[in-house]
Amino acid sequence: MPILELSPGDQTVTVSGDTPLLDVYAALPAGLYPPFPPVELPGGVGGLVSRGGFGQNFFFAAEILGLTFISPSGRRIVAGGRTVKNVQGYDLTRPFVGSFGALGTAETVTLRLRPGLSMRHVASPGTLETLPGAARFVWQDGPSIHQMHFGPAREVDRALSGVFGGTEVTGSVDLRHFFPEGVGVGTGGHLRDLRMNRLGQSWINGGEVPPVPALFARLAANL
Repeated sequence: MPILELSPGDQTVTVSGDTPLLDVYAALPAGLYPPFPPVELPGGVGGLVSRGGFGQNFFFAAEILGLTFISPSGRRIVAGGRTVKNVQGYDLTRPFVGSFGALGTAETVTLRLRPGLSMRHVASPGTLETLPGAARFVWQDGPSIHQMHFGPAREVDRALSGVFGGTEVTGSVDLRHFFPEGVGVGTGGHLRDLRMNRLGQSWINGGEVPPVPALFARLAANL
């Protein structure tokens, strides 16, 4: 069972690293949301965390409370826990997020959940360069901009108030067909989000892994 532990009271869920993203959505009670939009991407939750998330307009690493991962040397490492207070010594959770596999492969991941009484997902013509960017999740899929926000109804309406000529998206979106050879970083791709767009890059099929800084490489070598 990929959903290892769900705690609605603590607003956390622990899943195996290979859990599909939409399986997380399916397992959650109404009114609780994970730190990613209802899309499917290759690699499940572990792949998402390794890439540093997708489409978020907030600090994604703060939503990853803990994980276990297998380091390049084969060691099983436990980092963080169900609450921030569980972190002792070196915090390896945040360095792992967005490491593109340099620190290893996620075995389990504990996600912070956020409440929301209302949710809207809207797609409209446009580009990221002209977007207000108020929604919690924003990404560009070809000629369309997707914006998804959850929270109190008034907050959702306010976040999406700048959307014109858009259509409501219901259900989930499967983006795996863009990446038969895996998700990488490059230019000219069909799919972009705010984080990669600031660097002039996009998510591309079979693309490169960003270079690892020397200090980060030393950390990986010592795990």
